Amino acid sequence: MSFPSLTNSSSQSGSGLFPTLIFVQGNEQRTLNLDRSPFTVGRKVDKDLVIADPRVSRDHAAIVSEIGQFSVVDQGSKHGTFVNGERVERKVLERNDRLEFGIRDTSYVIFHPYHPSSNTARDFLSQISGIHISTETTDLEKLTLFLEAARKLNTSGVLDEILVTVLDVTLTLTRAERAFIFLKSEDGTLRLAAGRNAKGEPLLDDKTISHSILEDALKSNSEFMITDTSQSLDLSGRQSIVAFDLRTVICIPLRKPQVQATRGAQAAPSDEAMGVLYLDSRFASRDITSVSNDILRAIATEAASLVENARLVQAEEEARRYQQELSIAASIQQGLMAVTIPEVPFARMDGKNLSCKEIGGDFFDAVSTDHGLAVVLADVSGKGVSAALLASTLQGMIYSQLSAGMGLTDIVSAVNRFFTHKHIGEKYATLVIARLGRDGELEYVNCGHVPPLLVCNNEVIRPSHGNLPVGLLADASYSSDRAVLHPGDKLLLVTDGVTEAENAVGDFFDNERLEQVAAKGGALTDVFTAIADFCGGTPLSDDCTVVEMVYTGGSRTD
Repeated sequence: MSFPSLTNSSSQSGSGLFPTLIFVQGNEQRTLNLDRSPFTVGRKVDKDLVIADPRVSRDHAAIVSEIGQFSVVDQGSKHGTFVNGERVERKVLERNDRLEFGIRDTSYVIFHPYHPSSNTARDFLSQISGIHISTETTDLEKLTLFLEAARKLNTSGVLDEILVTVLDVTLTLTRAERAFIFLKSEDGTLRLAAGRNAKGEPLLDDKTISHSILEDALKSNSEFMITDTSQSLDLSGRQSIVAFDLRTVICIPLRKPQVQATRGAQAAPSDEAMGVLYLDSRFASRDITSVSNDILRAIATEAASLVENARLVQAEEEARRYQQELSIAASIQQGLMAVTIPEVPFARMDGKNLSCKEIGGDFFDAVSTDHGLAVVLADVSGKGVSAALLASTLQGMIYSQLSAGMGLTDIVSAVNRFFTHKHIGEKYATLVIARLGRDGELEYVNCGHVPPLLVCNNEVIRPSHGNLPVGLLADASYSSDRAVLHPGDKLLLVTDGVTEAENAVGDFFDNERLEQVAAKGGALTDVFTAIADFCGGTPLSDDCTVVEMVYTGGSRTD
């Protein structure tokens, strides 16, 4: 299949303009010029855009120019090509279309039909605003031009592109030689965010500007406008102005909008400066002086609003990516913590966990060895990612040690050493490990956990045995306790999310209600039903886990 050459497209000839792609991958982004047709995308190293991911086909897609339009064409990829979330075989592209090649969400491309090249800022502005700039353009028309360009840019949310276009527009309006935008960092210092000259070339060095005026404008949160330094009586402390023969210097704070209810909404500027717009020239510019101070302030206000909007877009994107990573982590944790209940002839076991968040710090596991059927129920302090990470590590450690037949007190001692010797912050865990032998002998060790329930002939016994939680004291010692179960006797283990489940008025489910359910011979499902009835729709504030183990008294047969 052949495609027409991009450079022969009638829409491009003589304009000096070319379309671009903003390629976003993780927290990084870069701009690619669509200077050929077809523009190829795939995993192969000879592609114009190489995406090294197994979900991207070797020859995935192409972007082609036909009769002044640009289309994306899927080339039989396995995982598909998407435009704005919709899988396509071929689609004509429009400004700000989002393209995804096999990978969803974490890597994508934003399509922009045109991008200003050298000496084309005026043409670019005419393209995006529909307003033609001439030497007779009035202040009102100039302001209208800027605001129209700003509104159209406001939909992109790409901060670098917004900053560059703000500078191009400002340079065109003022006829200044150079323009810079500095943004305030978290520590209060200014960093160079974007720089351009009148030729449309990027400026990456700010050594030849007046930093004293820049700092004064930020410190005082007020404008500095020197339109002819040769007429200024006092330039003491302004060495850069003298050294680099700067005749015109304008510095305007970018004041953060007071209220930003929705992206694109107008908002009054506050007193907080988020950055500075800086312009200078080596000559006294009549064009700059002809642009009223009010219009320059309006430019700074709109630029600040655009920057704030772009930051909001980036924050939303980061939040969305975080949520996606959290979902992935949740699925991984669920896979790691999936429990296969061993089948033994002398006991039966069941367990269930309800997390109050996508990932949590509760877990249980079961292991069958020659020593008997063992179960562990643990609750790592805290919630969310840190608790889930420790819970996964803890589960793996205890599972391997139970499988090796280690003694229960040896296991909890090893876990305590892990918590106290590693630099993991003030983290600890409560846990119960119990092991039931074929003869009905039960050994268990309780480390600061909710006391287990032994249900014997509908009588509930709460053993007083207990130890410190693991992770509190490096030299803590641990002991176990024992009991003898008869056929039909049950061991019930819960986390504190069960006893501390709240209803609408703030009452706890508590131990008494739990014991009432257990005394009636309630199974695991009965406990969760009782919790749901008690809470009455009030969401859980902590993870709830329940494990039951019933001694049946059978014997192993070969």
